[in-house]
Amino acid sequence: MEKMQKPTLHTVLSPRLLDLYDLTDTIVVIIDVFRATSTIATALYNGAIQVIPVPDVETCIQRGKEIPNSVTAGERDGKVIPGLQFGNSPAEYTRDFIEGKTLVLTTTNGTKLLNMALQMGASDIITGSFPNISAVTDYLLASKKNVILGCSGWKNKVNLEDSVFAGAIASRIGEHYDILCDSTLMAQTVYENNKHDLPALAKKATHWHRLANYGLSYDLEYCVSEDVANVLCHYQDGKLVVP
Repeated sequence: MEKMQKPTLHTVLSPRLLDLYDLTDTIVVIIDVFRATSTIATALYNGAIQVIPVPDVETCIQRGKEIPNSVTAGERDGKVIPGLQFGNSPAEYTRDFIEGKTLVLTTTNGTKLLNMALQMGASDIITGSFPNISAVTDYLLASKKNVILGCSGWKNKVNLEDSVFAGAIASRIGEHYDILCDSTLMAQTVYENNKHDLPALAKKATHWHRLANYGLSYDLEYCVSEDVANVLCHYQDGKLVVP
């Protein structure tokens, strides 16, 4: 009896490396732990109709004018962008605020990587973060397709928190995949050596210190909390929704 071939799993540690990979018939997981993909999961978990990720501020403002009952939001370098209504903090998107609304979002790293993946022909995109990690792994296992874990990083540089989340995914589901990818092995090793105290590891990240200077430490601890907003965030027809 012929042995079933496992799908593959690769980790892309920086957007600059994405073009080295074939996205055909592959699930791409967009990872931006601090804070875009954590915010997306939180908004959808708390009843947002949809999240529309856009690459720039001008598009964000325009889409906000076109879509009824929408909220425009975004950050650059951790700060709310002038001209937009809200920022990229999960704490802003409570159920009593966001339920029934559309969130139009642009961020420094995460929405940029999502749009890059689209331009490269990705047809199956989800977003992942610790708040929705179980929904992500359940979807990947059920799909039985090749997987690319795309880390948004920081301005095209590798960052710790996204890499560790990729490692957490690999740790949970890696036995079901062929992993011939040192990036994944590195990320998984770092996660497994630190999973007993993720906040302590995350506090070493340069992006933690960058955002903590803006008084966002509460956000960051939330962003490394597993399954606190456990919904699948699936990209369909220009928007992220809960299928």
